[in-house]
Amino acid sequence: MALTFASLGSGSEGNALIVRVAETVVMMDCGFGLALTETKLSALGLTPADIDGIVVTHEHGDHVSGVARFARRHGTRVWMTHGTARAVGFEKFTEGMLNYVDPRKPFAIKDINVNPYFVPHDAVEPVQYVFDDGRAKLGVLTDTGGSTAHIEASLSGCDALVLECNHDLDLLMNGPYPIGLKRRVSGRFGHLDNNTAAQILSAIDCSKLKHIIAAHLSQRNNTPALAQAALAGALRCTVEDIGIAQQDSGFGWREI
Repeated sequence: MALTFASLGSGSEGNALIVRVAETVVMMDCGFGLALTETKLSALGLTPADIDGIVVTHEHGDHVSGVARFARRHGTRVWMTHGTARAVGFEKFTEGMLNYVDPRKPFAIKDINVNPYFVPHDAVEPVQYVFDDGRAKLGVLTDTGGSTAHIEASLSGCDALVLECNHDLDLLMNGPYPIGLKRRVSGRFGHLDNNTAAQILSAIDCSKLKHIIAAHLSQRNNTPALAQAALAGALRCTVEDIGIAQQDSGFGWREI
C-alpha cells in the first residue's frame, strides 16, 4: 500500500489535488466546473464515484467554486472549517454531507489521515493539510502570505511537498497589477513568493523528502524556471528535481 497523489490543476483559474491510499481517494479543493472536474479525473483513471471526500482549504473561488455541485451530483462528503462554511453559505448544505474541520484536530477519511493546520491568508478561517497513511506524509502549502513556526512544524519530516511559489517579487512589483493588488498578493495574508517558499524549505526537516512540487504559480508574475531555481537552491539539488503543478494539467501520479 502506497500513498499516491496528483493534481487536476493549480493556479488562480482553479485548484484540485488528489490523494489516494489503497481504495481511499480524497480531493483537496475543487475550483473547476463539474464537467471539467469529471474530465480531469478521468485523465487520472478515476471516476467521481471513486472520491470518498473533499477537504476544503478556504472560500476563494479558485478553490471552492466546484465543490457544492460536485458533492450534490455525486453524493460526496465535504470537510471544511466553520468559518469557510459560513463564508460560502454551506452551513445548510445537504444534511449529513458537511463535516466541520477543527484546525487543531486531525481526522481520518477511511485509510487517509488528514492533519489540518492554520495559515495566514485573507480568508475567514483558512487551513492547509498534511495527509498520511501511517507510513508516509504529504504536506500541502498554498495560499499563505508567509510562514509561521506552526507551518514549519507541520511540514517538517514530510516525504513529499506541494509548495506554493505564486510569484517572483520583482516580476510582481514591476508588472501591470494595480498597486493595491500588488500589496495584497505580496502581503502577510497574500501568497508566497519564490524566495519565501525557498526559506521555508531551508527552515524545515527535508531529510525524508522524495518529491517537491512548486504550485499555484502566477501565469503573469512568475515562471517555472524561476520557481525551480529558488527551490533547487534551498535544497541544493538540480532544477530537474523540482516538479511544477501546471494550471491546465496539474501533474500526474506520484508515489511515496
